[in-house]
Amino acid sequence: MAQSNSSDGFLSQPKGFSTKAIHVGQDPEQWNSMAVVPPISMSTTFKQHGPGQHAGFEYGRSGNPTRDVLERCLASLDNGRFGLTFSSGLGATTTIITMLQNGDHIVAGDDLYGGTNRLLRNVALKMGIEVDFVDLTNMQLVEQAIKPNTRLFWMETPTNPLLKVVDIRAVSEIAHKHPGIVVVVDNTFLSSYLQRPLDLGADVVMYSLTKYMNGHSDVIMGAMVTNDEAVYERLKFLQNAAGIVPSPFDCYLVNRSLKTLALRMERHKSNSLAIARFLETHPKVERVLHPGLPSHPQHELAKRQTYGHSGIMSFYIRGGLEESSSFLKALHVFTLAESLGGYESLAELPSVMTHASVPLQQRQELGITDGLVRLSVGLEDVDDLIADLQQALDKA
Repeated sequence: MAQSNSSDGFLSQPKGFSTKAIHVGQDPEQWNSMAVVPPISMSTTFKQHGPGQHAGFEYGRSGNPTRDVLERCLASLDNGRFGLTFSSGLGATTTIITMLQNGDHIVAGDDLYGGTNRLLRNVALKMGIEVDFVDLTNMQLVEQAIKPNTRLFWMETPTNPLLKVVDIRAVSEIAHKHPGIVVVVDNTFLSSYLQRPLDLGADVVMYSLTKYMNGHSDVIMGAMVTNDEAVYERLKFLQNAAGIVPSPFDCYLVNRSLKTLALRMERHKSNSLAIARFLETHPKVERVLHPGLPSHPQHELAKRQTYGHSGIMSFYIRGGLEESSSFLKALHVFTLAESLGGYESLAELPSVMTHASVPLQQRQELGITDGLVRLSVGLEDVDDLIADLQQALDKA
């Protein structure tokens, strides 16, 4: 991992990321046609040389050439050995939970994507798995949360939607003092270009590929990457046994999108920081949550552990539901919609949209109020985005 810092204070990218994104797993010589772009293999079954003697693939759920290309490429981008893809980000999360058994314990971040929170509370708990939601930015609480039956740490960093930054190395070191604990980092917000959790001590890095890694708002898919062969074999078994697999065509689309990941993330990074600085000076904005700002409580940690910040950010508008609704409905360039990480800019209100399933008391404790707006800053001209926010704030 790079040790020096770039001009913006974040870690400097080592050379070779885009080369890996374009070439790993893509060798034309693996195909008889010598196709430069890996072909889409839609076959659900594959001819065998003899009973039980296949040439690497036997049935589409168990493995597919197009999926294999993507999984190899994804693993390389996180400096990992093994990659797996799933039908969605929550499908990947479900597979992780399925590794556990009745009586096991999960330590999860207190600020999570609403779907993850819902899955842990309404599915994992009903499976007899204990779950504690903890502020993972507080190492004392991290230490205290571990029990004899703890088997999994689940963290997002930055978190969704409050953009808290968790010290991956510190949490991993604490967790790994206890044998049998697997540390998983949901890296969806930053992508493998801006943060590589395996380099910081995590056991598994997880993605909703739907977001930045695909980046075109046209695929639902999840992924996991690890260096731990035993964990990989367990996850691969569950991927096949539970059938939580993506389509070959979607794998082709994500593989295509990785070729421009570095370029896209640089634009997301610069656009969002410019907008964060604009919002921080606006009289109708109470507070901006962006790890690239010196005002962010974990700004220095973000600079030590990441290569910059993406287009996802939040801010508190002065007032409540009436003001935030007026603001959101007045936007023209930003689209009022859920999700994030696409080339287009989106805006949403977590309290009634992406995080509506989080219990009210938990939302209140975290600060997910009706005045908290989440932005996914896209690739448009930044001046147009700022002008749109300005006119919408004027109407709030």
